[in-house]
Amino acid sequence: MAQVEVKVKLDLPPDVELLGYERSGDGHGFEVKFPVPDSCRCEKCGREEPSSYEYKNTVYVVRDLDLWGQPSFLIFQPCFHRCSRCGHRQEHFAPFKRKKVMYTYRFEEYVLRMLIGSNEEEVAARLGISAETVELIVANQLKDEKRIEPSRVIKHVGMDEISLKKRHKLYVTVMTDLTDPESPKVLAVARGRDRAAALECLGKLTPEQRAAVETHRVDMGKVYGSVCSEQLPNSRLVVDRFHVAKQFNKVVDDLRKKNHAEVQGPDVEGGAEAVPVVDVGVPPRSEGPEARGTRGVGSAVRGVARVEGRV
Repeated sequence: MAQVEVKVKLDLPPDVELLGYERSGDGHGFEVKFPVPDSCRCEKCGREEPSSYEYKNTVYVVRDLDLWGQPSFLIFQPCFHRCSRCGHRQEHFAPFKRKKVMYTYRFEEYVLRMLIGSNEEEVAARLGISAETVELIVANQLKDEKRIEPSRVIKHVGMDEISLKKRHKLYVTVMTDLTDPESPKVLAVARGRDRAAALECLGKLTPEQRAAVETHRVDMGKVYGSVCSEQLPNSRLVVDRFHVAKQFNKVVDDLRKKNHAEVQGPDVEGGAEAVPVVDVGVPPRSEGPEARGTRGVGSAVRGVARVEGRV
């Protein structure tokens, strides 16, 4: 059998080192490690001393960004420090995820971006996670005090609204750094979709950063465009092509519904019993990349978890 060597450039979180790879079903598992501090301060008695880590035999499996349209996971052994004074045992948490969740920070941002033009049920189905997880991610992002480095150069920003549920007025405003189109970065999140929410997001930029912005990409509403024009003195408005396409499709659909009866004419009853299925030309149903990626999530986790003790 011929063998082909494939090289993949893997974008790992900062300071994370790759140890190994395992594939199971439609999922990708990456064994990783990350630096741990030389000293530890006990969260119970306050004693600070040189770290003495204990590693569990089990592993954590943490959802990360998709790879080739399929789910990927970071796998690592959790480590704990035991205080020599009071015996309290505390975990050293991975720097790429928050406490008590099993997905990375950048997966959270990916979920936020997917919510633009969608809702939590649709995003949850595409990613193979629960709608409650999507809602929790948004809630955690709203609680975070996101800080933008004053030295960060931001030339293009995007401002969008996301709706958590269909037909419910639960909106969130998201401001994104689009300077690098291959790697958009969520800069700020605010509750609502009004002027106050837009000002809250833009207020996290310094005056110098606001002056350096060249374009702001927003929807076709009046709120975001007017606020950005006021707060970004050297920026020009660019209507997001997603919203242009959405409006165009709406107009076409309205015209189709209006003229449907005239174009179609009277209904003609009849069957197609004599037409073989092969001649109809209907292709078999395809699951699509999202379905293929989510269908094997459970098996990927179970398969990847077998690496325990080898990290």
